[in-house]
Amino acid sequence: MSEPKKLFVKTYGCQMNVYDSERMAEALGSEGYEQVGTAEEADMILLNTCHIREKAAEKVYSELGRMRPLREANPDLKIGVAGCVAQAEGEEIMNRQPMVDLVVGPQTYHRLPEMARKVEAGEKALDTDFPEEDKFAHLPKARKPKRGPTAFLTVQEGCDKFCAFCVVPYTRGAEVSRPADRLLREANELVERGVREITLLGQNVNAYHGQGDGGEWGLAKLIREMAKVDGLERIRFTTSHPNDMEDDLIAAHGDCEKLMPYLHLPVQSGSDKILKAMNRKHTAEEYIRLIERIRAARPDLLLSGDFIVGFPGETEADFQATMDLVETVGYGQAYSFKYSSRPGTPAAEKPPVDDATSSERLQRLQALLSKQQYAVQDSMVGREVQVLFEKDGRLPGQLIGKSEYLHAVHALAPQNLKGEIAKVRIVESAKNSLKGELI
Repeated sequence: MSEPKKLFVKTYGCQMNVYDSERMAEALGSEGYEQVGTAEEADMILLNTCHIREKAAEKVYSELGRMRPLREANPDLKIGVAGCVAQAEGEEIMNRQPMVDLVVGPQTYHRLPEMARKVEAGEKALDTDFPEEDKFAHLPKARKPKRGPTAFLTVQEGCDKFCAFCVVPYTRGAEVSRPADRLLREANELVERGVREITLLGQNVNAYHGQGDGGEWGLAKLIREMAKVDGLERIRFTTSHPNDMEDDLIAAHGDCEKLMPYLHLPVQSGSDKILKAMNRKHTAEEYIRLIERIRAARPDLLLSGDFIVGFPGETEADFQATMDLVETVGYGQAYSFKYSSRPGTPAAEKPPVDDATSSERLQRLQALLSKQQYAVQDSMVGREVQVLFEKDGRLPGQLIGKSEYLHAVHALAPQNLKGEIAKVRIVESAKNSLKGELI
């Protein structure tokens, strides 16, 4: 029996890339590859890239440059680039870094086995198509080992919204939803492998409209059917668009016990002028009214959001409108960034706000968001929550897990609670976590 080949996958960016990396490793498993923890011990290195952050492509080229000594030490080492930068840059990656053997886009990684055979034969392999076939259906069957208690499950890919700042429609393509029966089957398989909580993923997950029994299912129908999976205790979903938050999905937050009281719903700005320039197709007032409806269905909901500061044309009054919206809504968690241009997007053609102004505004916004986050965390002290313990903590005898509200909670707990849900009383709020005691 031949020695297994060693694969190192480095993942950048969103949870969907984490999910994709797992599937790529499984695909290459059919070619005799098993994953290792460092690039130094690998026969193949695969960078699964993200195009969302500033200068994403340049950071990939820098990472590839740092791998040159590994290639010099091991001329047989194969190097691949996958994901959204691979989709955007294509053959240019091989032109700029000739040591790259393989470039694969996010829609074609089911073709990795044949691409791996090609590079092992000394050829280059490039595939950044948007194929008609479902990549998930064409992934080779691999042995599925036991895994941790939480997992991601991609249900929808791509986006049709074309926000002016975003590259996703160009790197991931149009919105596509996976068939419901395959998702339910995969959810059952995950539970059999030890998973207790599944996060449904999509670039625009609440636009899910997959084929199921009786016709097309929306996300709410999928969640309700998935809640029937025996042994699955928790369901989450991310990332959503306000325009696709349909009535039945709002209702599900109130009547589906397994759907956790946490929602990530990006707004990006509180200024109607900027929202229009971003092509968001909703107003600040519409977003606020939507949040009121969701909270009426689930009053204890913890809300998370995304904000972009310094978008082209943003004035101090526009920024103040964002601050006002944050004050009105109240977030338990949020992500905020300075605007950075993405080549090929409509906003890239417009002059941005100067860096000093953007930085100062971001500082003010983050101070307000942090104040709200800590206020929510402090309000948890004295409350009882259900914690799904996932791993060991930093201290002896300590376990760490997530509450229903996605707060990280650590408590002294026996090892046999790892992978289990236990009731915990919160006794202290720290900067990014909560301390609890088992009840």
